[in-house]
Amino acid sequence: MALDVSKATRAVREAKFVEALRLLKMNLAEDPNHIDSLYLSAVSSRYLKNFDDSKKFIERLLTNAPDMGRAYQELGHLNRDAGDEENAIRYYRQACELNPALPASWKALYSYFKKNDNKPAADHAYMQMNTLETMPNTLLFISQILNEGKLGIAEEKCREFLKQNPTNTYAMSLLSDIADRLGYFDDAEFLLESAVKFEPNDGELRMKYAMILRKKQKFAETMEQVNILCDQFPENLSYQAQKASEIMQNGDHNGAIDLFDEILHKNPYNFSILTSKGHAQKTLGETERAIKSYQTAYQVKQDHGEAFFSLANLKTYAFSENELNIMREQLKRVDLTLRDKAYFHFALAQGSEAIGEYDEAFFHLDSGNKIKNKQSKYSIERMDKELQAQIDVCDESFFESHGNGGYETEDPIFILGLPRAGSTLIEQILASHSMIDGTLELPNILSMAQSLRGDDIYGKEGNYPKSMEHLSPDKRVEMGKKFIEDTKMHRKEAPRFTDKMPNNFRHIGLIHLIMPNAKIIDARRYPLDCCFSMFKQLFAQGQEFTYGLAEAGSYYKSYVQLMDHWDAVLPNKILRVNNEDIIDDLEGQVLRMLDFLELPFEESCITFYETDRSVRTASSEQVRKPINKSGMHRWKPYAKHLSPLLDGLGPELIKTEDLELIKSS
Repeated sequence: MALDVSKATRAVREAKFVEALRLLKMNLAEDPNHIDSLYLSAVSSRYLKNFDDSKKFIERLLTNAPDMGRAYQELGHLNRDAGDEENAIRYYRQACELNPALPASWKALYSYFKKNDNKPAADHAYMQMNTLETMPNTLLFISQILNEGKLGIAEEKCREFLKQNPTNTYAMSLLSDIADRLGYFDDAEFLLESAVKFEPNDGELRMKYAMILRKKQKFAETMEQVNILCDQFPENLSYQAQKASEIMQNGDHNGAIDLFDEILHKNPYNFSILTSKGHAQKTLGETERAIKSYQTAYQVKQDHGEAFFSLANLKTYAFSENELNIMREQLKRVDLTLRDKAYFHFALAQGSEAIGEYDEAFFHLDSGNKIKNKQSKYSIERMDKELQAQIDVCDESFFESHGNGGYETEDPIFILGLPRAGSTLIEQILASHSMIDGTLELPNILSMAQSLRGDDIYGKEGNYPKSMEHLSPDKRVEMGKKFIEDTKMHRKEAPRFTDKMPNNFRHIGLIHLIMPNAKIIDARRYPLDCCFSMFKQLFAQGQEFTYGLAEAGSYYKSYVQLMDHWDAVLPNKILRVNNEDIIDDLEGQVLRMLDFLELPFEESCITFYETDRSVRTASSEQVRKPINKSGMHRWKPYAKHLSPLLDGLGPELIKTEDLELIKSS
């Protein structure tokens, strides 16, 4: 039964803090981890100047709700009242990062920046503060619950508000946030594009619009919006930093580094810029310089988990004992966001493995994955249902009834499968061919599939894939042509190009309907190697099925079942390329792939590691080296922990000797 805090809330509003604490302690006696009661207890204790009690309540609160923005705001108030302005400002910043709808935190930041003559930061804080203070209470409430993860209620109330106030840009922005978080990128783009037209001078609105364009990989349009921001707000270093990131995304990494250096000249302690500069250097292959940038970033801010993770993600960096201890100490803190905790756990896993501490490494892998799994709300059952729907709808009669059709293009080469299965290696090999452009993990097919769901309430199942039954011949041609047009921005002059979005394996039926001549390569890797490698990797976004051994195993099994189905109903459509076969016989597999693609052999595909192109995936360092077996059997030192993976996969996909090793460990 949910505990009632209404009387205690009223007592706090009436400044009856002793009475509020009496009521709240009754709640906490019944449920010691009740979040609202802990929060109000911290507030009441602070007003009574019982700072030690207030801090204890906040620490208990953060143990149960590590990313609660209001908890960090309360820490800001507590440090302010105790006379520690520096820590107060640090917590106010953290509060606004976690929950931008906190007027008191923005007000405190505005006062601080104004006092310290930081005009751009003061202007930004004032704009945010003013927006929130003049906002209808309904929208403030929606913003609060949205930032605390209650998406369903937030969406319902936001839609109700927009029916009455269809041009309210803040409400449009909130609904776009919900659409974005649930993967409805087209809707998010439309909402933000409309909002920017209504409020062209709202910098934050335009920035959100730019970010959704970036997510949709519309890089030229993103750059256009960021340039407008930099023209409108020439002193805003955040917008300058975003411009540098877009320059980097468009391939000019040296230009990005120059702009990062200009920003660092104005603010040498900007740890985020130092980390971004490291990313640009890493992409250029300047590993030593990247390491220096990441190290400088964490020296500025030791709880900047991304800097440590970026070092680990190089796959070649060896942490010192001092660095390992810094990370261990940071993880003991209560006031550490879940984002930073995940970064530290994954970095420590890599560091511990490198020195042979496999039990500690697995502890951190498990802890980091649990954080991500809880945030994602991934469901094995829901995913199985989604993949089974493809099998049920796209059977032989489905393709027979549709017959020939779609856009007659041979340009795209889809490299799909699971993450960490070798798709980046295959792409690097093929992109070394003079007739193939290597692009990115393009979101276009996923976006098309999402558009076919046909449900205006986010998070619902929708009508896809059943809606494909009603695609007319003209619509199929239109969709195929749109894919080619929309992906032109990623290509150069070659007649063919790759799309290595791994999740496209779920949509092979759609790909075949709209582009029947497209080539498809299934990148596959031995399940224990593949699944454990996924479990070890902290992905930038998506891939929620990787954040648990049982989840990864079950997903791999369902993927194999679906691929078997595609092979049965679309014979000879897909070329399966095993990672192990490439390692054993590179030239033979290169010849096999080029034959499938109907392209002549080129020696450059064998010396792919000499190809000068940017690689942005987690495998960026590995594909710059000749083929080696270093990635094989990395799961074996962890065998005693892998029973959940075995349960998810089932015994049919595993070699007998590996089954026995895991069972006997």
